[in-house]
Amino acid sequence: MNDSDLTTDDIAARHWQGGALDCTACPYEALRALEGRDGCAPGLACMQDVYARRIDRFFRWHPRLSEEQLSHPYFEVRAIAARYASVFRLTALMNDPDETVRLQVALRLPQTHLLSMVNDPHREVRIRVVQRLEVAHLALMRCDADYGVRELVAKRLPLPLLPTMIKDTDRAVRMAVASRLQMPALLRMADDTEPEVRRIVARRLPSGLLAGLSTDPDWLVRFEVAQRADAATLEALRNDAEADIRQVVQERTGQLNMDNTAGYLHG
Repeated sequence: MNDSDLTTDDIAARHWQGGALDCTACPYEALRALEGRDGCAPGLACMQDVYARRIDRFFRWHPRLSEEQLSHPYFEVRAIAARYASVFRLTALMNDPDETVRLQVALRLPQTHLLSMVNDPHREVRIRVVQRLEVAHLALMRCDADYGVRELVAKRLPLPLLPTMIKDTDRAVRMAVASRLQMPALLRMADDTEPEVRRIVARRLPSGLLAGLSTDPDWLVRFEVAQRADAATLEALRNDAEADIRQVVQERTGQLNMDNTAGYLHG
């Protein structure tokens, strides 16, 4: 037994509707006579309390009672009861008026029912849905209204479908796309409007295809190019306006020359 579970919380006990707790009005009043986790206590484990931690402790001690409270008028009770109830009872809460409840449902629903929540009105619920949804169904959420949802889709979407998100309107989403996209589709993002996206492309393109980014207006993109480019592209960057880039070009050119000399001597 965890001692912390038997220590009254510092926050005063208070009924979820306001005012003092009335155990005589509680359907589980009989539990007061039992000790420890077999019972309950105001300020410690109580389903009628306004404090979510005490509600959770009550259902953790008495999970079998959770299914009796899935329609409780207080959203916190419904949400916490949904953590402990059988997953077969959760479909009744998929359209609960409170997003906190639906969030808990989205965390536990079987995949067959989770599909019905892809259009939930609250972004946090849809984020949980996309985190759990089977990869095969992620395409359903590629055009979600919220960029955070689409960003998660881009991080999990099967690679053959990822090119369909290249033109997403949000920079963070396109960055996620560029971080996973394979050739030749990756080359299509070399002219993205955002330098943060182009930097990722410059880090991932084959070295022989970096020449097109050697004149990029963003110096950090050119810096990425200089660190990986072939000899011809390095030569084009030799007189770059940025001293840091010129330094990288000089160092890499010297290393390439040394490698070529070593290869000639041992050839």
